Amino acid sequence: MTTTLSPEHIEAASPSPAPASSAHTKRPTRRTGAFVSPTARRRWWLIFGLVCAIALLACIGLLTWKNPAQFGTPVFWRLARRRAFSVLAIALVAVCQGMATVAFQTVANNRIITPSILGFESLYRAIHTSTIFFLGVAGLNASATVGNFVGQLALMIALTLLLYSWLLTSQRASMHAMLLIGVMLGAGLGSISTFMQRLLTPSEFDVLTARLFGSIANAQKEYFPIAIPLVAAAAIALVLLTRQLSVLSLGRETATNLGLNHRRTSVAVLVLVSILMATSTALVGPMTFLGFLVATMSYQFSDTHNHRYIFAMATALGVAILSSSYFVMNHVFNTQGVVSIIIEFVGGLAFIVTILRKGRL
Repeated sequence: MTTTLSPEHIEAASPSPAPASSAHTKRPTRRTGAFVSPTARRRWWLIFGLVCAIALLACIGLLTWKNPAQFGTPVFWRLARRRAFSVLAIALVAVCQGMATVAFQTVANNRIITPSILGFESLYRAIHTSTIFFLGVAGLNASATVGNFVGQLALMIALTLLLYSWLLTSQRASMHAMLLIGVMLGAGLGSISTFMQRLLTPSEFDVLTARLFGSIANAQKEYFPIAIPLVAAAAIALVLLTRQLSVLSLGRETATNLGLNHRRTSVAVLVLVSILMATSTALVGPMTFLGFLVATMSYQFSDTHNHRYIFAMATALGVAILSSSYFVMNHVFNTQGVVSIIIEFVGGLAFIVTILRKGRL
C-alpha cells in the first residue's frame, strides 16, 4: 500500500538547516572614504599634527628669537609685527607652491614636472634683467613698487592664459604639446636674459644676481593687499575642486567615462595654478624645487588620493620647511642669503631620487 505525502508533511519532515555559526555569518566591513583604514587616518593626523607643531614653533621663533627689546614691551611687539610680514610671506609662498604643484601634477598626470616648466621663473628673470639692462641699478631698485608687482603678475598670468586658450580651443592640442611649448618659451626667455647679463657691468651683474635668488626678504608689505586676496581666492577654488581633481588623477579616459569634462576642468585648474605661481614668483622670486619637494613629501606622508588632505599636508610642510630653514640660517648660522640655495639643493636631490626610483614613488 502506497502512502502519499502532502507538501506540508514533506516540509515538516525535511530537516531544518543548521544555524550558521557567527564566524561564517560575519562578513568584513567595506570602507569607502579618504583612507583605506583607520590606521592610515590616524597616521595622517599624527604626521600632520607633528608638521604643524614644527611650523608653529619655527614661526614663533622667527617672531621672538633674538628680539633686542624686553618681552611684552611696546618696542618688542613693534619689532615682532615687522617680523610678522616675513612669516606671512612664508605662509603665502607655502600655499602657492604646495597647492599649485600638487594640482599641476594631477592635471599633467605626472609627479616629476612642476609648474615652473611653464616659464614663470624665466619670465621673472627676463623682466629683472631687462630692467637693469635698460635702466641700470637705480631703475632696478626703483622698480620695487606695487605697480611693477602688478605688472609682473599680469605678464605671467597672460603668458599662461595664451597657452591655456590654445589648449581649450584647438582640437589637436594636448597637455604634452602645451608643456613642450612652455619649455621652449622658458628656454627662449632664458637665452635672452643670459645675453643681456653678459653685457652688464660686474657691479650691475652682482646686484641682479642677488635679486634673482628667491628670498622672503624680497616681499614688500605693500604687496600683501594684492597678494593675499589672489592667493585666498585661488586656494579656496582649488579646495572646492578637490573631487574633480581626484577624478582627473585617474587619467583622461577614465575621467571622461565618469562624465567629467576633462579639458574644461583641466583649464580651470591650470588657470588657478598660474595665479598661485605668478603670485609666489612675483612676491619672493623663483623657488624652482620647493614645490616639488613639498609635493613629493606630501604624497609619501598622505596614504590617500583625496586632494583635500594632500593640499593640507603640502601647505603645512611648506610652512614648516621654509620657517625652520629661515630660523636656523638666520638665528643660528647668521647666513640668511643661502636659505633658498639650500632649499633648491635639497629639492634638486629629491628630484634626482624620484627619477631614479620612478615607479615606486
